[in-house]
Amino acid sequence: MTASEIISDIKKRRLKPLYLLHGEEPYFIDLVSDFAEQNLLSDAEKGFNQTVLYGKDTDIMTVLGAAKRYPMMSDCQLVLVKEAQDMKWGKEDDDKKGMDPLLSYLENPLSGTVLIFCYKYGKFDKRKKTYKAIEKNGLVFESTALYDNKIPEWIEDNAAGKGYKIDQQASAMMAEYLGNDLSKIANELDKLMLNVSAGQTITVRHVQENIGISKEYNVFELQSALGRKDPYKVNQIINYFDANPKANPIVLVMANLNNFFSKVLLYHYVKERSSQNLAAELGVKPFFVKDYEQAARSYNYGKAMQIISLLREYDLKSKGVDSNDGPGELLKELMFKILH
Repeated sequence: MTASEIISDIKKRRLKPLYLLHGEEPYFIDLVSDFAEQNLLSDAEKGFNQTVLYGKDTDIMTVLGAAKRYPMMSDCQLVLVKEAQDMKWGKEDDDKKGMDPLLSYLENPLSGTVLIFCYKYGKFDKRKKTYKAIEKNGLVFESTALYDNKIPEWIEDNAAGKGYKIDQQASAMMAEYLGNDLSKIANELDKLMLNVSAGQTITVRHVQENIGISKEYNVFELQSALGRKDPYKVNQIINYFDANPKANPIVLVMANLNNFFSKVLLYHYVKERSSQNLAAELGVKPFFVKDYEQAARSYNYGKAMQIISLLREYDLKSKGVDSNDGPGELLKELMFKILH
């Protein structure tokens, strides 16, 4: 099931006694657990029937003590264990059946309790009897990280779910600028929606005005200027970055340029170069294929390989390896080597 489907079931009171929300992407885990915490019980019911525990501050016996209580003046109670990856789960006893109190409860959970474990930043061990018991008697949800090329589509779906439309350029700009932190993207999208009327399409202009991306001097314009080998524009943008380092951290610039030139390199490998096939191979929307076609004309296969090597070298230098230069100087030096 998806996070949205689990939330839909909670809304309809189609509840499981056990939930294990685990995986590398914390956003979807938080989405489900926050909804359950805020909506499963009424405000009047929460005082007696809602227990929120944190993994590093609790233990199995405390969790079980809460889970084994009966709900008061409600059809169910919620026991929510956040940051469950920090909890000491104990060792499963393979020889003495019934000696593991957690496993005993998971094999026979109370129908009046909804017990949710939020196990973030990694996968729960599927070989464990604990995992298998929750899977059998409840629901296991694995929150997987999105590939970078899927993030613009996720942004568009997220906006659509809230009654808004965002154009492809705007969603791509947000994905490139904000990276793959879905929580951060969702927060910025919410801010955008406060400044755009419902039903109005969110455009690049809205993103630039509300997320603090300069209209002329941003990493996307830098990519475009590099793609067409425009040294004057490249230097203008780098000088702006040097004067505004907090708005354009070198780590973000390097990550975006590495992604851009990796796709330029990939372009040279693609044999069937229709717009649709290139979009599929590069993992971009067809609208953006022309940018990579231009860059591929400017940088042949050998030069693209050299640029990838340069980006790795200057990424290390930006972290203090064999260099004491500041971000601005490093970027200016890197741009000269890319262009020449």
